[in-house]
Formats: sequence, structure tokens, C-alpha cells
Amino acid sequence: MKETQAQTHEEPHEGGLGTRLNWLRAAVLGANDGVVSTAGLVVGVAGATGDRSTLLTAGLAGLLAGSMSMAAGEYVSVSTQRDSEKAALAVEKRELEETPEAELDELAGMLEEKGLSAQVAREAALQLTERDALRAHAEVELGIDPDELTNPWHAAGASFLAFTVGALLPLLAIVLPPASLRLAVTVVSVLAALALTGWWSARLGEAPVGRAVLRNMGGGAVAMAVTYAAGALLGAAGV
Repeated sequence: MKETQAQTHEEPHEGGLGTRLNWLRAAVLGANDGVVSTAGLVVGVAGATGDRSTLLTAGLAGLLAGSMSMAAGEYVSVSTQRDSEKAALAVEKRELEETPEAELDELAGMLEEKGLSAQVAREAALQLTERDALRAHAEVELGIDPDELTNPWHAAGASFLAFTVGALLPLLAIVLPPASLRLAVTVVSVLAALALTGWWSARLGEAPVGRAVLRNMGGGAVAMAVTYAAGALLGAAGV
């Protein structure tokens, strides 16, 4: 009996699991952006020149610029979300202080809308309010866990890391092989990585895998083809 209770206690709660899946999906998309943007950059430069140091400089610059941009954008976005969550909690706290009976009725009504009978919903609302009124309203009404507000620093760090990991693949693929194999190795490596991220993102989103993989690989292939053609034209023109 104790073993069963322990197993049940260790099962992930739906909210926590959803949060982890969202973070994982964001990491996959960040890595995918790193692969595509850096691949497009280094392949475009490779179309103009085969100089290894030039390719390395361009790739590193693109990696740093992209990762910093992703981190900054995620920080701003999540900071805004966190501010909104804190503001909503402040409003809810004030309402609980000023009109507690109305808030109790509101909570009972929301629980009833979730399928509880009126009597059970009222009793549940009373018990939740007695235990922690703000938490009850935050979770039921706002869908917010007051103890787990979104962290902009965590989001920025995760985006920076995910983009960097993705960007390292095309960067290493373009500078490590011999000059005659650079482009081929880069294209094959990038398409394989995009197939993997497409498959993973589709599985996380419970979407059709084949379509997601082809879409991901197709977008990356087009990006590399366009930037390579642009680089080749600029190289031929002596720019």
C-alpha cells in the first residue's frame, strides 16, 4: 500500500508536465533556429569564398549575434508575461480583501463549471479558501501557480544555450572538413539535424511527423540554396 502511494505521489502533475513540455518545445525550436540561421550564413559566405578563417569568423559572429538576440528577446517576452502574472495576482489579492464573499461565490461557480455539483463545488470552494484563498483563485481562475511564476533569466539562458548548440553544428561542419567536402558535409549535416528537430517538435506537439520533418528540411534547404546563390553572385562580382 505504501509503495502504491509513493508511486502515485511521484507521478508528474499535469501543470508541471505541461510546463516542462513547453520548455522542451522552446528548446527544440531554439536549436532549430540556430541550425537554420547559422547554416544559411556560413553557406552563403562559402558561396563567395573558401577561406577557412573567413568562414569561422562569419559563423562565430552569427552564432553570438543569434544567441544573444534570442536570449534578449526571450527575456523581454517572459518578463512581460511575469509582470502580467504578478499584476493579475495583485488584483486578485485586493478583491479577496475587499469582497471575500463575492470571490467565494465566484470560485464556487468556476468549480461548478468544471463539473462539480453545486453543493460539492461550494464545499470545495470553502475548503480551498480556508487553506489558501489566493492560491485557489490563482490556479482555478487565472491558471497561475503563485510559487512558479515564469523566470525571464531561466528563459533567456535556455534560449541562449539552445541556439548555441544548434548553431555549432553548421559552424563545425563548414570549417573542419577539407575544402572540397565542406559544402556537402554541411548540407548533409544540417538536413539531418533539421529532420531530427522536425521529428522531435512534431512528437511534442502530437502532430504528423512526416509533414513536420519535410517542412523543416525543405525550409532549411531553401535557406541554404538562397544564401549560397547570393554569396556566389557576390563572389563572382568581386564584392
